[in-house]
Amino acid sequence: MDITYVVLLVAFFVIFGVFLFFDLFKRNEKYSYLAYLVVLLPINFLWYLTSISGSIFYNINSLTVFLIWFILIDICLFRDLMFVYRKTKEFDDIILFLLFGLFVQLIITAILPNTVLDLKLKNDTVPIWYFYIPDVHLETIAGLRVAFQILATLMILLAIVPMILDIKDEEISLPVIVLISAIFYLPFLYLSFVWLPGPVMFVMAFLMSVLLFIMLLIITKKT
Repeated sequence: MDITYVVLLVAFFVIFGVFLFFDLFKRNEKYSYLAYLVVLLPINFLWYLTSISGSIFYNINSLTVFLIWFILIDICLFRDLMFVYRKTKEFDDIILFLLFGLFVQLIITAILPNTVLDLKLKNDTVPIWYFYIPDVHLETIAGLRVAFQILATLMILLAIVPMILDIKDEEISLPVIVLISAIFYLPFLYLSFVWLPGPVMFVMAFLMSVLLFIMLLIITKKT
């Protein structure tokens, strides 16, 4: 049974790899953005396999799975920053696919841990409302925590910096600036949770959203 799981997992990673390097096939460039969604196939299948007792993946914790996910997302963002943004100077579609992928994964964290029979997925996570987020702050995984914090921060930076460069000196209305700042509140909230869990994370996320709002006011023009 493990061989079947491994073959399926490898197949899912190959599918992701096709979309990751889709530009090499000289087809429609925008299909490469699907990598942000396709990556959820191998990641969540691997997450599921960690809940199967006796599986070779059983000893892998949820944080490791999400660490792999963040590595792949950062690779996608770096790819688009180097090979898409440098050519088109547009980053809107990339941000939309990234946010959509994050939203879908958030939904999966509310579904998958409740559908498997083994409670391992829940034991490796911390419940936030209906969602089971990997517990970054377990004392036994300090090394993973630092790596996860760095990769999460890098992901936010790789998403925000090109967006700021893209809209610099553009004419953008105040409601749009407010909307952009509000949209990034959730990524900021998760980043705050990764670094400073507890009630203070809401304050930190709000502070980062306000700073982003001020920055957008400075670099954009009034419509």
